[in-house]
Amino acid sequence: MTYRRSGSGILLTVIALAGCQQSDPKLLAGANYQSRNPSEETTLEIAIFAGGCFWCTEADFDKVPGVVATISGYIGGKVANPTYEQVSKGKTGHIEAVQIYFDPAKTNYASLLAAYWPTIDPLTPDAQFCDHGSQYRSAIFYRDSHQQQLAEASKSELVASSRFNQPIATEILPATAFYPAEEYHQDYYLKNPVRYSYYRSRCGRDARLTQLWGNKR
Repeated sequence: MTYRRSGSGILLTVIALAGCQQSDPKLLAGANYQSRNPSEETTLEIAIFAGGCFWCTEADFDKVPGVVATISGYIGGKVANPTYEQVSKGKTGHIEAVQIYFDPAKTNYASLLAAYWPTIDPLTPDAQFCDHGSQYRSAIFYRDSHQQQLAEASKSELVASSRFNQPIATEILPATAFYPAEEYHQDYYLKNPVRYSYYRSRCGRDARLTQLWGNKR
């Protein structure tokens, strides 16, 4: 996929992106470009991470240098075009996740993995913070063998560090069809900053992350 700036906006031209699934509609609508400034022509790569509520994962990765766009959505399930209502009930097999478009000239997949771990609770299976159920579990979805190798190495490094006494519950899974969530979920932290801040605080996300990762966050 190649992004070209066009006047005051951004013209998105799809050149080639195998397995992009149904992500293009939201990208073509323009997502998360408030502070982004892609070069005249940039070939982007994709990473997919699940870390509980996708509002928070999206907000966390929008701050990472080299990330150009983020899309909240659903992955890993058995139902096509699932709705939030279906996924939130835990009946479709999907996980809330975020598809991340990044500029490989400014960052790489290994760096995104390093940025991912301190944003999640890797010790709790089938839950993240106040959200419980398999639809909120943490997971890394790899798109090819190279991403798989890097993800497994990153997890093994965390285990070997002996930082935690408990097993690492975060799964490493092959990417399947990714379905963008409803529009009101996209950029939620920007559209509804007060409600988002209240939710994140009430959920105890940052308090738990500080407990787990300390100053690494």
